[in-house]
Amino acid sequence: MRPVKSSSASALVGIWSILVMVVVITVLYIGRDILIPLALAMLITFLLTPVVTRLERWLGRIVAVLLVVLMLFSLLAGAGWLLTRQVIDLATKLPDYQTNIAAKIHAFRIPTGGVFSRFEKTVEQIKKELPASSTPPDADLNDAGKKIAKAIPNAPEIAASPVPVRIVESNKGIPQLLQTVGAAVLSPLGTGALVLLLAIFMLLQREDLRGRIIRLIGQGHISETTRAMDDAAHRVARYLAMQSLVNTGYGILVGVGLYFIGVPNAILWGAVAGVLRFIPYVGPWIGAAVPILLSFAISTSWLTPILTISLFVVLELINSNALEPWLYGSSTGVSPIALIIAALFWTWLWGPVGLLLSTPLTVCLAVMGRHVPRLEFLSVLLSEEEALSPAQECYHRLLVPGAHQANDLAETYLDTHSLTALYDNMLLPVVIATETDVERGALEEKERSAVYESLVEMTEDFGGRPPTPSELAADKTIADEAQALPPAPTCRVVCVPARAERDQIAGLMLVQLLRQQNFEAENFSAQLAGDEIVEAVTKTDCDAICISVVPPSTLIHARYITRKLRERFRDAKIVVGFWGATENVANTAHGLHKSGADETVVSFAEAVVQLAKLSGTITDEMAEAPVPENEEARLQQLAALHVLDTPSEPFFDGMAARLVRVFEVPIAFIAFIDGQREWFKSQVGLPDEIAEARYAPRALSICAHTVAINELLVVEDIARDKRFANNPLLKGRGIRFYAGMPLRVNKFPVGSICLLDTKPRRFSEESRRLFHVMADEVTEELERRLPLVAASAA
Repeated sequence: MRPVKSSSASALVGIWSILVMVVVITVLYIGRDILIPLALAMLITFLLTPVVTRLERWLGRIVAVLLVVLMLFSLLAGAGWLLTRQVIDLATKLPDYQTNIAAKIHAFRIPTGGVFSRFEKTVEQIKKELPASSTPPDADLNDAGKKIAKAIPNAPEIAASPVPVRIVESNKGIPQLLQTVGAAVLSPLGTGALVLLLAIFMLLQREDLRGRIIRLIGQGHISETTRAMDDAAHRVARYLAMQSLVNTGYGILVGVGLYFIGVPNAILWGAVAGVLRFIPYVGPWIGAAVPILLSFAISTSWLTPILTISLFVVLELINSNALEPWLYGSSTGVSPIALIIAALFWTWLWGPVGLLLSTPLTVCLAVMGRHVPRLEFLSVLLSEEEALSPAQECYHRLLVPGAHQANDLAETYLDTHSLTALYDNMLLPVVIATETDVERGALEEKERSAVYESLVEMTEDFGGRPPTPSELAADKTIADEAQALPPAPTCRVVCVPARAERDQIAGLMLVQLLRQQNFEAENFSAQLAGDEIVEAVTKTDCDAICISVVPPSTLIHARYITRKLRERFRDAKIVVGFWGATENVANTAHGLHKSGADETVVSFAEAVVQLAKLSGTITDEMAEAPVPENEEARLQQLAALHVLDTPSEPFFDGMAARLVRVFEVPIAFIAFIDGQREWFKSQVGLPDEIAEARYAPRALSICAHTVAINELLVVEDIARDKRFANNPLLKGRGIRFYAGMPLRVNKFPVGSICLLDTKPRRFSEESRRLFHVMADEVTEELERRLPLVAASAA
């Protein structure tokens, strides 16, 4: 009965989702008179926020907002005055173009003869055949009048011709006309004033509004909501800025081109073309229609119209195929087909204004879907990301009967990735997905056997080839360790499955990778029982043992086989590969270490590095950060800030707390690097002894490396990086992840903002971008302090 309940529950969830969507669309339609001005005001706020943020450092928020709004209003008023003059000038010139217009119309006269001529003659013949009255209507009216005159004695003579009728309009229509015209003019002006007022208050209260939105929709998910809002704001602001730049340049080029072609009022048409281009898809061609028609009217030849049409076509091709992809890039994060569908939807819902707002609104929805789990379907529908991950696509192709495209997909993946990444990110997830489907009854045994057979063939095929330089370069960590290995085998490794065939297949993948790194490696069959595995390992005289565990094989199976192997082999190094594990890794590792395991890994890349360490390829020496070439000038700039040996400050403490909250790490700090030490200005989560001392030796500082290279430094697993694997400051406290962004003041890296974690983790492109933004905020605060420090010193 459980599947029935699950199915009914899924159906109820689906029905509830549809009902919620219908309600949302209904509210958007009914409340459009309120929501449209609000959306327009938010759009203006996104566009003006970067300018206001920069000005308010010197002028204050209120003055900065009013100044920016006044500049915007002045720009619009000036543009409106200029366009009005151009329209008046065009109206005075239109009568001069009647001759050319008539000539062009006559040029399109239907030629005589042929199909059209025969059709015209046929119509005329039919008209002649139709019955017609022999007496004209006017004659009937005159005869009727004469008969009436004779019947009435002494009646005045009725005129033979009809009496003209004059229609006199009442003065009551004038107020109605004024009311109609006033409503047509005042309604847009009122909406514009409301939008401007809302934008002013949004700019003044943007932090307060941001906090209220986070509290409203981010309960229990503050970090996800913060990241979503930052991502959406960044994408929309960048899109609007780039679109404004492109459309302004487009309007200027149109105006200049029309001027040299000879089309009158070129400034007017250039401005109209630039403004209308903000409307997706149809705007550019609406802006081009009138200049093209005008070129037909003013020219006595066909050269001017042809040049005008060519100008618009060439500019649109350049913008659509070169400039926009280059400048916009992935700023929207929305697929092209989703943008088209969204444009249709918002136009149907809100009319022309909806078409204008379609892209920013769709970007916001896609970003929310990317960060909020319950709205993930929006990201699937709208995002430009691949619909299926490489592993899902490979699994899909392996399940299709008669299709043999999985191998081609893997070949394509290897063009840009290493063999290690292929196994970790594509083939291993396929094994896990196969077992998951078998467990829930969605896959039959024969289908699982077919998938596993294909995976074994692919593994043996790719593993038998020597690694290419591009494959090694695609995985830098493995490449660095491979260069340290001597050409002769230094370590003999055996891979044993914990329980089932899935474990054996994963072991086969690891063996292929180890052999490429000059290891002697062997994989055992899953058909062997526990005691048989121990006896087989005894015959190999191995140096290291890797136990392969793929879910749903559990910790119990791994601990059992680990304990039996440790009882027999006291000196052998035992590594347990809990492949694909993402949860409770620390607890799993602790349990396995108690059973006798030396290391626990979750990926093939990590396994190769750990086995390389066990064979002595990673030395005990740690790398010290090089000294920058401009060290003396850098230290002078640092001294000018007066941040060393100073008490805590609310701004830096708040930023450290924000780093912990946004990136969900246990440790974050802001540090400055002087000649001998790393000074912690603010921190959250550092060990007590370091937090109390507030400094650490520069020789042990990983932030010193960030300052030395003067760019973002991310170490996703410190234990796998030979520069930091044996750093006592990190290793002794179990630090496994580091991310640091330099703080540059006058181009000198004086310190960094840093994140630390006790477990390895990925640092996505979105996280890197947000990390960069937060580093810029700290840098701006430091630069703001420079004049104040200089003034106090004087």
